[in-house]
Amino acid sequence: MQKIKTIINYLFFNNLLKTILVTVFVSCVLVVLFLFYNQPKETEITKETILKPNISRDLTEVLGDGTLTVLLENSSVSFFVYKGRKMGFEYDLLKEFANELGVKIKIKIINDLDNVTELLNSGEGDILACNYTITKERSRLIDFSIPFHRTNQVLVQRIEKDNKREVLKDITNLGSKKIHVRKKSSFHQRLLHAQEEIGDTIFIIQESGNVGVEEMIEMVSEGVIDFTVSDANLAKINTRFYKNIDVGLSLSIKQKIAFGLRKSSPALKARLDEWLERYKHSAEFKYIKHKYYNLKPISSGSNKEYSSLKGGKISIYDDFFKEASLETGWEWKLLASLCFQESRFNPEVVSFGGAYSMMQFMPEIGPLYGVYIDSPPREQIIGGANKLAKDYQSWAEILDETQRKKFTIATYNSGKSHILDAQRLAIKYGLDPNVWDGNVEKMVLNLSKRKFYKDPVVKSGIAKGSVTYNYVKEIFQRYEMWCSIYD
Repeated sequence: MQKIKTIINYLFFNNLLKTILVTVFVSCVLVVLFLFYNQPKETEITKETILKPNISRDLTEVLGDGTLTVLLENSSVSFFVYKGRKMGFEYDLLKEFANELGVKIKIKIINDLDNVTELLNSGEGDILACNYTITKERSRLIDFSIPFHRTNQVLVQRIEKDNKREVLKDITNLGSKKIHVRKKSSFHQRLLHAQEEIGDTIFIIQESGNVGVEEMIEMVSEGVIDFTVSDANLAKINTRFYKNIDVGLSLSIKQKIAFGLRKSSPALKARLDEWLERYKHSAEFKYIKHKYYNLKPISSGSNKEYSSLKGGKISIYDDFFKEASLETGWEWKLLASLCFQESRFNPEVVSFGGAYSMMQFMPEIGPLYGVYIDSPPREQIIGGANKLAKDYQSWAEILDETQRKKFTIATYNSGKSHILDAQRLAIKYGLDPNVWDGNVEKMVLNLSKRKFYKDPVVKSGIAKGSVTYNYVKEIFQRYEMWCSIYD
């Protein structure tokens, strides 16, 4: 009997032990599974870490240091420079807001549109202004001011000569078309939805964030790509500069455009909203809006390639330009602007006339300044700067420094003999021979007209005066813009 009890107790104890062990094991498994499935995914952790505002800068800090830092896109709507003057619809609005606060406005150009929210949340700026439409996804990452404009998305397409290709007029015609947009743009999302709506494939070519909408519009105009998407307000401005583009096909309803702010800046947002609500009804706001959206062309310079600021540098050769500046006394940005005009910073370019190097030396001139066809970029730049310095010395009779530099740059382009002809024509027609602006430049333009180049005072005959005229003008406009942007 005792043995039976012992066996029963043994079996009971073992079963109880097994039950406890099984229960513990199952509980551990459930805990592990719970922790695994409820742990945030690694990509989500990374994204939130990047996008979460990590500074507490708000209205108090803006007023305290007297600076409102604005992240702006270099575009016809956001910000551009025209003849040395800072302009742009959004820039003008925020400049007025800064005046309202009694602070100065500081501009930071956005070089990569894919990272705008990260730049804002990391404290690079106080307000984001890049023709930014309000979307649900963006509102999760940043706050928006009240909207100050509404616009729809449109297809940008080229109008072919002789109607070789019909302009698309219906969204259902987008099937099988290649359309270039930025991956992180609202345009990309709209095209994805459009595919579902039309039941056909749209080949969406994803561009990087440092390719702006206006750059892609220009690419459409030039035939590099066939289609892109733009907000209608920006697209319509660009029809002034590119006569061969069509922006008539709407792809969306009207969307709200607003300024972006960090979620950790509620006081700044409240103050901006209060000001915008008042300012939107003012005559000043209506004029600013009319100026940018209704008036005829302000400037084509806003979409010139030299206005697209990238990487915080003018070129990869900036240090060489600065070195040349120290040797010759010429401002390095002016040297860079001339170099860009000559070669687009290409050290290997050779023109049809045989000119070579970034500074475009003719074969008989280059060796005089130590520049040969295989010279490295540093020697090309320094050689070009030395030639400019020598040409500058030859215009000693011109006392005004800026005017003298314009004569020098004109000489670099066309040779001194043609500029001397223009001077003599200026004297004959009652203009100042020692002033380029509005005087000698007028006669340079006339050197391609028979009436003038056949004049007895002209010694060197016909010249492509418009080339030299535009050469000087564009170099100085670019130089003034770079001076206003770069420290």
